[in-house]
Amino acid sequence: MPTVISWIRECDEADFSSFFALRPSLRAINARSHSSEAELKNAQGLLLTGGPDVSAEFLRQPVPDPSLLEEPDLLRDRWESRVLHEALEKGLPVFAICKGMQFLNVALGGTLLLDIPGHDLPEQRLANIQPLSFSRDTRPPRFAHVNSSHHQAVDQLGDGLQVEAWCSADRIIEQVRLRDYPFAVGVQYHPERDPVYRPLFDEFFDRVETVFTR
Repeated sequence: MPTVISWIRECDEADFSSFFALRPSLRAINARSHSSEAELKNAQGLLLTGGPDVSAEFLRQPVPDPSLLEEPDLLRDRWESRVLHEALEKGLPVFAICKGMQFLNVALGGTLLLDIPGHDLPEQRLANIQPLSFSRDTRPPRFAHVNSSHHQAVDQLGDGLQVEAWCSADRIIEQVRLRDYPFAVGVQYHPERDPVYRPLFDEFFDRVETVFTR
């Protein structure tokens, strides 16, 4: 069975489950509760989800104030670092969301804005109100407004990443893609929280199933 491995917080499980339920031919393994099964030898795709800030151990920059890092989870970050590099070496599909996009950027040598204003308001958590602008080469689907809620963001891009979308108001990067790679997409917003984002999951799931049938 085509399989995706991920580390999903308990508070996010219901949101992600609703999308996996639309693709019953595909299985998801959550490393948070099934760590022994969550290995790439058992999977065809990697989903990096939202969560606490990236641990200082993995940042490619000085941290002037440790309090800027909110509740980092070193155990999770070490697992995600290992499986992400394995996935990229194998050319497997990677879909990275919020903290996941930040982690993808850092893993490729990039840096983060450690505390940004105006992107962590309660109304941004669920409402699609954050306006986006797009590069000329951005592939569909394109979402004019998104539910982007976070306090950190991509700063200097990691090797091979290209910007596909940014916040129209302040140019905070909201979507990236890894060049010359089958499928590695990162979004700063939260597609798991709204069915309007199903096309993003469908493309990722299609890629996973393609790998499985090779």
